[in-house]
Amino acid sequence: MGELRLAVVGDELAAGVGDPKGLGWVGRVVARTPTPDPLTALTLAVPGETTSGLGARWEDEVGRRLSADADNRLVVALGRADVDAGLSLARSRLNLANILDVAEQRRIPAFVVGPPPGSTADAEKLADLSAAFADVATRRRVPYVDTFTPLAAHDQWLGDLAAGNGVLPGQAGYGLIAWLVLHTGWHAWLGLPDDAA
Repeated sequence: MGELRLAVVGDELAAGVGDPKGLGWVGRVVARTPTPDPLTALTLAVPGETTSGLGARWEDEVGRRLSADADNRLVVALGRADVDAGLSLARSRLNLANILDVAEQRRIPAFVVGPPPGSTADAEKLADLSAAFADVATRRRVPYVDTFTPLAAHDQWLGDLAAGNGVLPGQAGYGLIAWLVLHTGWHAWLGLPDDAA
């Protein structure tokens, strides 16, 4: 199989900001992904980044980290900044579509993790955004993890947000995102047996 190299692009949620253990969901997922050969996960995060910003930078940054000798993969970890910035759903959809289309052209398999719930005031907009992202990924046959729907009314998620600054999860919240990723086609996408979960 050779080295498995994951480039994870996203915002502060991809970097695990707010997690006292410093693992975030990416660290937890990597720790639960046994591979026969080394797994390298490179998190390329920009706090508060919209899909427009991500679209402008990801290809150059990821390209520097790919290796001809590795099984290179792209994890697109989408945050909530598009809602805060007032981007239209059409713009957000197009931005993600462009990222996934370029990844496909470069033969980099992609996996998309959608935005989790945040402020209750933004709940409807975030639900719409998550659904739009899911549609874009599904049309391109790219795995999509909906973190919004299962966590929107999840007591542990809401309690974790409330215990912090109301925006970033802590250990429990990142653990919940990791669980969703691990149980939504992660191992199959990597070509690993499902019982590895």
